[in-house]
Amino acid sequence: MSAERRFRPEQLAIYLVTDPALCAIQGLEDTVMAAVRGGVTLVQLRDKHASDAELITIARRLKTLLDGSGVPLVINDRVEVALAAEVDGVHLGQGDGDVGEARRLLGEQAIIGLSVQNHAQLDKLDRSTLDYLGLGPVFATATKSDHATPLGFSGLAQLVSASPLPSVAIGGLKAEHAAQVRASGADGMAVVSAICGQPDPQVATQVLVKEWKGAT
Repeated sequence: MSAERRFRPEQLAIYLVTDPALCAIQGLEDTVMAAVRGGVTLVQLRDKHASDAELITIARRLKTLLDGSGVPLVINDRVEVALAAEVDGVHLGQGDGDVGEARRLLGEQAIIGLSVQNHAQLDKLDRSTLDYLGLGPVFATATKSDHATPLGFSGLAQLVSASPLPSVAIGGLKAEHAAQVRASGADGMAVVSAICGQPDPQVATQVLVKEWKGAT
């Protein structure tokens, strides 16, 4: 099997980050699959409270459902879960362990992303171990209570400009922000509540896709 990276920047376009409470309204699996039908391009499974064993079980179910869809599944923070569930990769925060070790464990084909909030963090990157950066938060968001100071679109554009890697914007983003995110130069927008907890996640995703494509 080839050891070349499988990641493509266009996979960041409409990036779903799951939230267990919001997704419970429709059911996690139903929400994710509705989002996939709507055009989501990457799914990050995030659940800060589930045990590793619980998260492995959830991830394996999602992986089975996503097989053949072309939509990658990555795990938030937990490299060992990503490894055990044999998903496509992992997204790490600044305090979630060594990126180089994650690459060693998961292999060259894994998708590995890292959250970045400021230029000082950009300066410390080992870009050879990473595929993309999650830049934000753009706005304050209730789905992550310990977030850094919001960047706004001006701050986002500055980070994107300085980023040596493809980037996805995150933090309080909705469909109406697509044009400004795209104008910043980011390769995509990551959303939580814009899909999770919506009455119809498929339609909500389709709106996001339409706004993103219309912002070219």
